[in-house]
Amino acid sequence: MNRRSRSDTSSSKDLAAEGGDRVACEGSDLPALRKPAAGLHIVATPIGNLADLTPRARQTLAEVDLIACEDTRVTRKLLGAYGITTPMVAYHDHNAARMRPRLIERLKEGESVALVTDAGTPLIADPGYKLVRAVLDAGLAVGALPGPSAGLTALVLSGLPSDRFLFAGFLPTKQGARRAALADWRGLRASLVFFESPRRLASSLADMCRELGDRPAAVARELTKRFEEVRRGTLSELSDHYHSQGAPKGEVVVVVGPAPAAPPAPDEAQIDALLRTALTRVSTRDAAAEIAAQTGLPRRELYRRALALRAAQEGDHDN
Repeated sequence: MNRRSRSDTSSSKDLAAEGGDRVACEGSDLPALRKPAAGLHIVATPIGNLADLTPRARQTLAEVDLIACEDTRVTRKLLGAYGITTPMVAYHDHNAARMRPRLIERLKEGESVALVTDAGTPLIADPGYKLVRAVLDAGLAVGALPGPSAGLTALVLSGLPSDRFLFAGFLPTKQGARRAALADWRGLRASLVFFESPRRLASSLADMCRELGDRPAAVARELTKRFEEVRRGTLSELSDHYHSQGAPKGEVVVVVGPAPAAPPAPDEAQIDALLRTALTRVSTRDAAAEIAAQTGLPRRELYRRALALRAAQEGDHDN
């Protein structure tokens, strides 16, 4: 392990240890934290239901020196629900480069700063990663308070395999780039988790079906809220539904089942039999292309084999 790795690891452990002592929590049997230690605290917040804020997250937000949030208007509603008056500062895509040095300076002065996103776990599809990297590079402490995540909530509700998955965030908005991105994951034996805009949902589902095949999938929206819905079906069924019904309301997560297991490759005798049958109907080049599509074998190798088979057939006819 290199020096930076040791430093990063010890910083996280030190922050957890300093902020993790248990003390009596007034009016509750739950453990609480002392005033948060100096450093950056990554705090997960509710994705819909305000009751999902953990006691530890609530006390940390109340006692840090500053909260860096994606949108102060959104976070103010959460803080107001719990009577928290901690000062806030905006940290988002448009001001991140300018704000990072300012936050680092405050951390160097021994302050504690909480990082939150509008909903869910920070760093998941937001600019928090660059701040965490900068804090670690400065030799400062980073800790995390786990909690709600829309992607994980949708995954466990989808009914699809959850032992292996890829969180892919938002797909590109333009169709060509979106299809190219999906093609990269075509053979991945893992469930795929996407965030998507409601107005692009139907077209994105159609592109998923085109590039990934008509796999089982689930569309989850308004998670943990009053009108939570998880619609399950094949990609084509879901695409047809949202094309006919229109864009749904609320935040949307799409979960797609893993790529099916590849069929066992045919042996040489089977390949020759397939090529011979194809050669009775189409040209050598087309026969190679047809069997390549069926088996996934390289077209060039099949073309050479088809040439040899055709030559052998013609030789037999001459004799």
